[in-house]
Amino acid sequence: MEFDQNVQEFLKELKKFQYEFDGDRIWRIIFSDKKDKWHKLHIQQYKETFYITLIDGEVPTLEVQSSKKIETSEWHRSAFGSSKFDYIDVDRQWGPLISSARVWLKRTELDWIKANSLAIANYPANRRKGYVPHSVIRALVPDIHRLDRELGKQNTAKFIKLHESRYFWDREKQERATMTARTYFDYCKISYIAAKRKDDHVDETFSGLEMYQHYADGRHEGLLDIDLDSEEEFAAWIDGTHLKRDRGGHPWEIKRGGNTTHIDLSVSRPSYHEKKGFIITVGAHAISRLAEAIRMFLALQASGLPITICDPDAIAKRLLAQDNIGIVPCYESLHRANQGYPEDQEVHDVMHYDDLGIYKRRIKSFITWHPLPLLIPK
Repeated sequence: MEFDQNVQEFLKELKKFQYEFDGDRIWRIIFSDKKDKWHKLHIQQYKETFYITLIDGEVPTLEVQSSKKIETSEWHRSAFGSSKFDYIDVDRQWGPLISSARVWLKRTELDWIKANSLAIANYPANRRKGYVPHSVIRALVPDIHRLDRELGKQNTAKFIKLHESRYFWDREKQERATMTARTYFDYCKISYIAAKRKDDHVDETFSGLEMYQHYADGRHEGLLDIDLDSEEEFAAWIDGTHLKRDRGGHPWEIKRGGNTTHIDLSVSRPSYHEKKGFIITVGAHAISRLAEAIRMFLALQASGLPITICDPDAIAKRLLAQDNIGIVPCYESLHRANQGYPEDQEVHDVMHYDDLGIYKRRIKSFITWHPLPLLIPK
């Protein structure tokens, strides 16, 4: 059968099945081929155009319109610098998949309960998404990164004690009534010294201002240009009314990094609506920088300075392994993958199923898998 006709027949048969609606019609199909290898298709209908994507494979997305020849998607053509594709090559890649998917549709029409049961039972675990208790991973996988070990027993105990003392519930311990730029740089100095790593060069003879000038991101938005000792100028700068306040910089990025791998020491108002008081917050998104951020927080708190840290409840759970580790499909990047989990699943760190190595069998029964799509006839 000609490739175009094979695809058009597949779409015609697909319309016999229920779809999701999220602005567009969407079908998600898990099926096996002649070699009992499992695949996942995502088909999206936008107006009269269908986009067919193999989720767990490396083949171009197909763009299908009833009155036109099949093309690869505009995104694929742009990404690979091609205005068209080789039909022979695409038929070689997609032809067997489309044929196998059509066979699966017929099988599902006959007994959709049995077909979906087979798909759920046999779809490879390393292509699925789920989560597992952090405590299980910590107990069984010796090579996993341990935040508590990196931070050290003493600092871990200090943070947990502060958390359990309800320190983070006490606004008075976290809020300053007044603030100047010099005060902020004093915070910076304590932070730089506390978070110093073996490969960091931090000259402890520098003032806080000098440290900020040497080690921060550099895009200070005018913070270095205001009167260091003026409460009024700092307040105006924070509120965005100072003439020397620029925009588009990273004034709080005191330790450089990427979008998620830097460390912030930020200053904000406790309330957006009230122009009084200041909250100073240590923040690090990446697990690789979190221990540094916690050391900063602990040193500032020990110095008697009002200070807080981003998401202390989550940090406490990570230190005690009371949260969950996300299991991400092998074809997805781990970068920011934790953001794809609902908040109530308490997933802060992620890994691939294959990273469990020889411990897969013991850990698998503890994994809570996200549901796989069901293919249901209308």
